Amino acid sequence: MKRILATTVVLALCALPLAAQGHTATAGNEMTVSGQVIDLNCHTTNGASGAGHKACALACAKAGVPLGILASDGTIYVPVSSKPGDPQNSKLEQYAEGKVKVTGTHRFANGLHTIEIKTVSTET
Repeated sequence: MKRILATTVVLALCALPLAAQGHTATAGNEMTVSGQVIDLNCHTTNGASGAGHKACALACAKAGVPLGILASDGTIYVPVSSKPGDPQNSKLEQYAEGKVKVTGTHRFANGLHTIEIKTVSTET
């Protein structure tokens, strides 16, 4: 019985650093990006985009398919939030397949460009 208790204590002490990690936001840099709001699924699987794809993009977004921002240099930015369970499509739906200017916190992690949106407006 003492051996089980001692093993449990050792395992609990080893797990403390893991429990302390939590969900802290990774540092990023503030940036403004201009580009087209795209339906990530259709754009990346079959190249669909533009005004003729707007209805499909809106339907996909309402079904939960993420929208993204395609910058003029070809970089795709995926909108994210530092709050767990905080979907971002509602910030971009009205601009689906249109040109926007987005300001927010850019992060690059594991080959993925993300942006935590602060402001979004129509690009003129």
